[in-house]
Amino acid sequence: MTVPAQTVPMVEAIAVSKSFGANEVLKSISLTVQRGQVMCVIGPSGSGKSTFLRCINHLERIDAGRLFVDGELIGYRQRGDRLYELKPTEASRQRRDIGMVFQHFNLFAHMTALQNVMEAPMRVKGVSKKDAEARGRDLLARVGLAQQAGHYPAQLSGGQQQRVAIARALAMDPKLMLFDEPTSALDPELVGEVLDVMRELATSGMTMVVVTHEMGFAREVGDQVVFMDGGVVVESGDPHEVLTNPQHQRTKTFLSKVL
Repeated sequence: MTVPAQTVPMVEAIAVSKSFGANEVLKSISLTVQRGQVMCVIGPSGSGKSTFLRCINHLERIDAGRLFVDGELIGYRQRGDRLYELKPTEASRQRRDIGMVFQHFNLFAHMTALQNVMEAPMRVKGVSKKDAEARGRDLLARVGLAQQAGHYPAQLSGGQQQRVAIARALAMDPKLMLFDEPTSALDPELVGEVLDVMRELATSGMTMVVVTHEMGFAREVGDQVVFMDGGVVVESGDPHEVLTNPQHQRTKTFLSKVL
């Protein structure tokens, strides 16, 4: 019997573990993100948040467990009880459907904002230059940068560069967006313009996993908040409940320092 697509979680992590040498960074993480939901992941530096995000699109290999995006096993093929890592070309195919926005913008310095947005659809999907340009201009307008299409990254503020990075990720028409502390490298007065774009994305129904220090955003936009520390999920649930009435002492201690 075929399971209806809308009942399959967009992200499902089952007992995911990851180590760097002797350092166990993720310890049997199990989480589910339904399609259309926004999950905000909070916690101190070194808690495993960014590593977990990078495992979702197989930028980091997992050592144990399973990760599924839209019902598809990520990074591996299973035969019997054994997992076999996908070839790089197969892993890249899976990544096409997963947009990622990093802390640092990683724009091509020699390309304009528009060219940065056009590049991946043309190179990876074979989209024509004409169609990629039209789509790129639409996306730059969506993130409030229609007038900056011809500007190079060096001519843009940090907030503008991050909005170009979001438009670039959206140009691949992803089913899932991952944000790794997208505002932490920005001057405080530029944070709001990036969060506004992310709010609009959430309102449009985009499934998002957001590693963030912006507690107001997590409370306002998140469907669930996950607090990680020491490579484990300490507490998760409704944002209002977790942020205003945490049940775990470690969560209370963390929030007392950031709220």
